[in-house]
Order: sequence, then C-alpha cells, then structure tokens
Amino acid sequence: MAKYFNPGVAMSLPHAPLAIGQIAVHVEDLPRAVGFYRDVLGLPLLFEAPPSLAFFDCGGVRLMLSGASEPGFDHPASILYYRVADIVAAHAALRERGATFVDEPHVVHRTERYALWMTFLRDTEGNTLALMEERTEA
Repeated sequence: MAKYFNPGVAMSLPHAPLAIGQIAVHVEDLPRAVGFYRDVLGLPLLFEAPPSLAFFDCGGVRLMLSGASEPGFDHPASILYYRVADIVAAHAALRERGATFVDEPHVVHRTERYALWMTFLRDTEGNTLALMEERTEA
C-alpha cells in the first residue's frame, strides 16, 4: 500500500518530490505583472529574461511569470497561497499598495492548535492569489 504525504513524516517512495522548486504564473502584460509582484506583494525580483520571463523568490520557491508559450497554457494560474505572519496587517499593507481584494481576512477552519485565516485577492492579470495565516488560538 502506498504511503501518502503526512507533514513531518518522510515519504517512503524513492525519487519522490522533495519540495516545489518553481511555479509558473501566466501573465499577459509582463511589466505590469512585475510591478505587482515586486511592488505590491513585495517579492524579491531575482532576474528578468526578456522579452517574456521574470523570476521572483518566494521563501526559496521560484515564481516564474511568463506569457503563454502555447494555447494550452493560456489560462489563469492555480491559486497560490502565500503564508504571512499577520494576515490583518498584510491585508492592510497590500491594500494600501494597490492590491484588489475580493474579501476580508476570515477564519476558514479551526483545529485544536490553530485557526486557519485566509483572504483572497487578484493580481493585475486576473489571477486569484490568497494570503494565509495559521494563528495559534489563545
């Protein structure tokens, strides 16, 4: 029987992925999108590869912004969930920098150890993003 991922437990399958190395996000207007990810989200820009690629660092995971190289890739990205230390403060700071949110920070799930808070926003290309905080319950 295959073992499934369980946080804190090593996978038993040989050559199983260890971590996400890069995520591609489809963009229509690269300069506009670079401005959002750098200036609004505050991600460090690693480098640009003109005319259609830009790379950011997000906690050791590389985020690649690119146009669609073929029709099958011409669609909005998967939802990326960015961990933040304080979701209310992050929400306020990003809104101040021009981010467009679709909701306010709210609890989506509770465990015995924490409450999972989320809020959703859109980048300049119409992709949905999320902020998340696992807040310890007092």
